[in-house]
Amino acid sequence: MSGFALADANWLKVNISGANKKLTNNINAHLGTLPSSDVQRRAFLFTVEDNTQDALESMGYYHGIVDIDINETESGPWELNLNITPGDPVIIQWVDINFTGDMLQDDMFALWLNTLKIKPGDTLNHGVYDSIKSQLVTLALARGYFDGQYTRSEISINRDLNTAQINLQFDSGKRYVFGEVDFNGSTLNENVLKALIPFDASAPYATKQLTEFNRNLLDTGYFSNIKVLPQIDKVDDGLVPIKVELSPRASHLIEIGLGADIGNSTEDNFEPRVRLTWRTPQINRYGHFQETTAEWSPERPKILTTYTIPLSHPLNDQLKIKVGLLRDTYGVTQDYDEVSRAFEDTGQLESQKYLLGLSRQLRSQHNWLYGYSIESIREFYEQEDIDYDPRFYLIGYNLAKTIRGDNTLDPKSGFRQTYSVQYADTSLGSTIRLARLQARFKWIETIFDNHRFVARIDLGANIASDNDISQIPPSLRYFAGGDQSIRGYSYQELGPYIDYTNSDGSLSRQVVGGRYLAVGSIEYQYYLTPTWRVASFVDAGNAFDTGQLEPVVAVGGGVHWISPIGPIKLDLGFGLKETETVARSYRFHLTMGTDL
Repeated sequence: MSGFALADANWLKVNISGANKKLTNNINAHLGTLPSSDVQRRAFLFTVEDNTQDALESMGYYHGIVDIDINETESGPWELNLNITPGDPVIIQWVDINFTGDMLQDDMFALWLNTLKIKPGDTLNHGVYDSIKSQLVTLALARGYFDGQYTRSEISINRDLNTAQINLQFDSGKRYVFGEVDFNGSTLNENVLKALIPFDASAPYATKQLTEFNRNLLDTGYFSNIKVLPQIDKVDDGLVPIKVELSPRASHLIEIGLGADIGNSTEDNFEPRVRLTWRTPQINRYGHFQETTAEWSPERPKILTTYTIPLSHPLNDQLKIKVGLLRDTYGVTQDYDEVSRAFEDTGQLESQKYLLGLSRQLRSQHNWLYGYSIESIREFYEQEDIDYDPRFYLIGYNLAKTIRGDNTLDPKSGFRQTYSVQYADTSLGSTIRLARLQARFKWIETIFDNHRFVARIDLGANIASDNDISQIPPSLRYFAGGDQSIRGYSYQELGPYIDYTNSDGSLSRQVVGGRYLAVGSIEYQYYLTPTWRVASFVDAGNAFDTGQLEPVVAVGGGVHWISPIGPIKLDLGFGLKETETVARSYRFHLTMGTDL
């Protein structure tokens, strides 16, 4: 027990002693605002004993003694001293909660009962009692029991024995069901909109279903403003009509992304990246939409258009058509200098790929994304001074699932797993037979609010004949390095190399990528503020061929700003190993985007 001063004021100063912190705070709340005039002070003092006793009884102290002492002064504030002797509290003897009505068949109320903390032997607290009553009414309304009411709600107190008995009896009445859903403000076909409704006609009412409905409408990307409104005042024969007010998004959306790598590895010290994304959220009344992404970086321009057609469900069943022209560079090409007796960089392995793809993407009831695809690829590249232009028709299957702890752009926890397999065969028109396997994992976990850990593993394998390896285009091989792989090294500069005699008759070396990939990373992030954090990381692994794994390790750190449009990260990585083709390097990586 310790003394406590409520506050200094021009008219009255209040001191409370003898009560613990919770009881003192409750007395303060019951006393209310300090007086600001002589009239208010006399009214405050007139009710102080009743208010203090109410504060004691609301927390179960029915035998408390309040000793009041008032020190009146000629000038300055008066002093009110409250000395509290709480006495023994009232103990709950038993709690009886009974249900009647349709709620007896609703398991949610049994689950709610299991969450209650109140039990026999606890000190009576009227605030906890009122909270329980309010929770039950709120749950009943959320589950569609609009006629629910208490038929009995009382606390019986035996002052002689200092015991209390709680009795709550709640009659839910009948449970209302969903009525007609009326859409306003959308030009979409009615069948497209109805497919987004997560409940059947005449299904039992639940606000959780309305929240899911709102989320479905939002996730389509068709609308800028969404209101899902239950018309409680228009209930007819137990049916609750739902009104949906929608505002279409702008016809065209433009998004710009910037990034850069700066460092001493490969040929360029500064490698900027610019990405422009053009979206058409709704092309026609059937919900078709397209997204075109154009990326530019030195020697790596890319353009890819994806046209999406909703099938049986706008979110869970989509047909996608992809068309793209992608230029990229890989690894490093070097010539041997007789004077320095060392290999010197002369360029990179370059490729130009034409892509046409068709895929169907579906979502299961357990939130797995899976899909089937066929892609036509024609790729042109020069390797060992020989021109190649293989053609592939890849049949694929992919499976992915993402679990997020929250829906923010910077989730505190989550797990993503992705699996894919692609197959090409000469009998189907491809240049060689190839099976391509990939698996990717990413974990996020935050402990003690400020400590966030991010881990990832990327695995890949190409299964093909040894004689056909050179016919696998660079875009289908495996390389390592970059801000999404091993930081501290440039994008796709790591991997197996070959030595060969070039067209001039001298010795050259070229990183051509590997059949396999194994890369892992662990990162620790500490939040300085809710919007700023620092990070440290270790990345390791490489692309490799059979029996030729040469692990590369990079370490580093960074500063991240959690902006309104997503985390913006500036990381500095240091490569710890000098390979046959890459010296020990460092790279600055500037990236933007969520981790999941």
